Amino acid sequence: MIWAALLLLFATPAPETADSIMGKVAANQDRAEKMRSTFVYHQNVLMRVNHTNGKLSREEYSEFTVTPSETGIKKQRTSFKGKYVDHGKVVEYSNPADVHVHINIEGEVSTELTQDLVNDKTKDGIGRDMFPLTAKEQRQYQFRLDGVEDYRGTAVYRIQFEPRKDHEGEEGTIWAGEALIDQSEYQPVLVTTHSAFKIPMLVKTALGTNIEHLGFKVTYKKFDEGLWFPVTYGGEMRIRLLFFYARRIGISMQNSGFQKADVNSKVNFSPVE
Repeated sequence: MIWAALLLLFATPAPETADSIMGKVAANQDRAEKMRSTFVYHQNVLMRVNHTNGKLSREEYSEFTVTPSETGIKKQRTSFKGKYVDHGKVVEYSNPADVHVHINIEGEVSTELTQDLVNDKTKDGIGRDMFPLTAKEQRQYQFRLDGVEDYRGTAVYRIQFEPRKDHEGEEGTIWAGEALIDQSEYQPVLVTTHSAFKIPMLVKTALGTNIEHLGFKVTYKKFDEGLWFPVTYGGEMRIRLLFFYARRIGISMQNSGFQKADVNSKVNFSPVE
């Protein structure tokens, strides 16, 4: 009976913890980034700025061909449409540089925000610090397992994360959120983040400045064994600057048309459902 109990004890796998789950995710992410660097794909980006009453202020839509590499991505814009509202009149423009023709705070803010959120110098164009999945980024965060559940037919772990106390204030450690992790493959399915810190009250009251992050999220799809791509990314925030400027800014991005680029051929990939 003692031997049987010992055999049962050693045969029973240790329960998963948040750290062990995310450790496997980190290893998979590191491998997936290298695999994704051999693919070319299309990317659509929509940025919309609304007044606080919901009326449109500015909108820009871009299409890109994205070529990842071992060190980052290269984007080639293939289409662009823009418009803004000036004293009730809609003004359209087809050149991204035209946004600077009428220089104003909105054009600068929206352009910089789009660059920061969807043109980051990573293999996916999405900031690693916002979605801390790789081993390097995970060192700055602490994780908590909230259980196992079914998400659209897939068994997933629900993991909460926030900046580690000993890393607070460091660059990139302002995000908190949750990740749904595929239970069998240890790949991210859905990651949602929000700002872990708030603008100090003194800044808001004395300078009339505030940024409220309403949330950013990214979804992933499986394309081949061990190959998962971020396919959608979006978010929205409210921004107020110096009392007189207040807007709601929304950004959405979609990746599609994945092709494996070889010397002599290209192979199309569709998501594995």
